[in-house]
Amino acid sequence: MLLRFAVANHLSIREKQELSFAASSLRDRSDGLIDCKAVPSGSVLPAIVIYGANASGKSNLVNAIAAMRKMVLRSHTHGEPGGGVPRDAFKLDSTCSQTPSKFEIDFVIDEVRYHYGFETTDEVFVVEWLYAFPGAHRRRMFERDNSEFNFGRWLKGQNNNIAKLTRPNSLFLSAAAQNGHEQLSKIYEYFRSVRTTSIQDGAASARFTRDDPDKRVIDFLTLINTGVIGYRKREHDMPEFQEVIREVLASVKASFNKVSDAAIKIEPAKHDRHVEIELAHRGQQGEPFYLGLESESAGTRRLLTVLGLAYQALDKGALLCIDEVDTSLHTYASEAVVKLFCRPDINRNGAQLIATTHDTNLMNSSALRRDQLWFIEKTPEGATELYPLTDIRTRKGDNIELGYLQGRFGALPSDDIPLPLHESN
Repeated sequence: MLLRFAVANHLSIREKQELSFAASSLRDRSDGLIDCKAVPSGSVLPAIVIYGANASGKSNLVNAIAAMRKMVLRSHTHGEPGGGVPRDAFKLDSTCSQTPSKFEIDFVIDEVRYHYGFETTDEVFVVEWLYAFPGAHRRRMFERDNSEFNFGRWLKGQNNNIAKLTRPNSLFLSAAAQNGHEQLSKIYEYFRSVRTTSIQDGAASARFTRDDPDKRVIDFLTLINTGVIGYRKREHDMPEFQEVIREVLASVKASFNKVSDAAIKIEPAKHDRHVEIELAHRGQQGEPFYLGLESESAGTRRLLTVLGLAYQALDKGALLCIDEVDTSLHTYASEAVVKLFCRPDINRNGAQLIATTHDTNLMNSSALRRDQLWFIEKTPEGATELYPLTDIRTRKGDNIELGYLQGRFGALPSDDIPLPLHESN
């Protein structure tokens, strides 16, 4: 369960920006909040919706979460000795390339709060830390300063041996999980459970070519009147694909035999049939007609991806980040996706959602509290700033959408945009 995420010196984010899931003291509806004994208020938000103009940094915030996740999961196994650390420092200030990027996060596992973070340059991870809060007092699990490690007495396991295996461009948490550290593996698993998606993700429809879509996804599409009433899996012969495989394997075999006296036998796997999902629509006489995904609308294909990830997160009690949740979707469909996380009868496992959007209709959704609305805008220097609606005085029952469109909360594009002039021939 996510409590807080903060990042500095990443893409358009220069100074430290922080996103918090802590529920405020506002007297808004509380039935959608997630119970959490690890925080003083006893509850956290199930979803946060972020608004801002184009190029304000909404996607970069989602990217920062994905970047932190990737470093934790892959820095030890995919990094090369001396290969540096892939990062994207703020580029509009030349000094930022010489200063570390910082990522930190607070989350809850088994009713215990953890605070984890690190700082990295282009070459190495300079600091890294993990603290646990099983009660009122902080317990140090480990601290790292370049190649120096300090371990708390609550962290058991082969800590010193794993520290020796940790490269300068590898996180200790990543190395520990890969070497079977029992206590730290569950921290690693938290990061692995996080999912992010955007309209740039190329596997949107391909994800459903072999696996059955969740029945709840099909039911959802039916309920919002997309015309979808079911699905089927269909197999297609692909002899041309099998022929290409045979040619490649024959070339590999010939190359191997040139350098080895041992004969080898390579047989192609039987993947000459392609399986895809077709969605059913009701015909005029009530009979089902099946259409391939290429014949479906962009909105239906987008929903297949978003809903598939949403139900996975709901089942696991995980965090899902959706960049531009409203892309190709009607406002009611976008709201329905957000409501999945805000309804306790559906969100039984404490799943959470971060969604960026331009759909201002969601601001007045009955499912959202005022502390679930956040804004992003850029400073004149081109740096992203993130802030919640609760930083601005509002009252219960205010028309938040109208206030936003009137410019009361910022995070809007300029309304003084000169039209380009073209000389007539």
